[in-house]
Amino acid sequence: MDHPLIQHKLTIIRDKNCGTKEFREVVNEIAELMVYDVSRDFALEDVVVETPMGKTTQKTLAGKKIAIIPILRAGLGMVDGILELLPAAKVGHIGMYRDETTFQPTEYFVKMPEDIASRDLLVVDPMLATGGSAIMAVDALKKRGAKTIKFVCLVAAPEGVEALREKHPDIDIYTAALDDRLNEDGYIVPGLGDAGDRLFGTK
Repeated sequence: MDHPLIQHKLTIIRDKNCGTKEFREVVNEIAELMVYDVSRDFALEDVVVETPMGKTTQKTLAGKKIAIIPILRAGLGMVDGILELLPAAKVGHIGMYRDETTFQPTEYFVKMPEDIASRDLLVVDPMLATGGSAIMAVDALKKRGAKTIKFVCLVAAPEGVEALREKHPDIDIYTAALDDRLNEDGYIVPGLGDAGDRLFGTK
């Protein structure tokens, strides 16, 4: 997404001197701004309302239900920003950790709304690096009946995009930036470091 506000705010959180408080606030702001594009294809329907000047037929969201699915723990940093614009959305959680040697994800927790099959799901994680966590998250959702899934991240590596597209070509990927590559440790370059550690002040 090349919107100037998104690019400006992304530069703020790329800076290694950006503190935890500011990092957390700006991640939420970027997620909120991204909702405009992510929701561009949401269905509308006609509704009759009465303005101070009389009745009129106008557009409203067609009532398709939304769920936000953060990949723990870093994905939590994007949830509040999205909820600012989609306050009726339900929130599920997928917990995964990455083996620092193999870079492979391991699922340890899944808690979803019961009706995910009838919802549009926004899977959120600040980083799409190797693609392993995203693929496993989508696998877990499809196994539970999910049909409409979008993946939303702040920074993606070409390798992660390719891997997710290969495994799940039906999934739309939304990212604020497509970076250069992964390094030998599986981190995005130039990236913004470990998003979870920077969000929660851990090392």
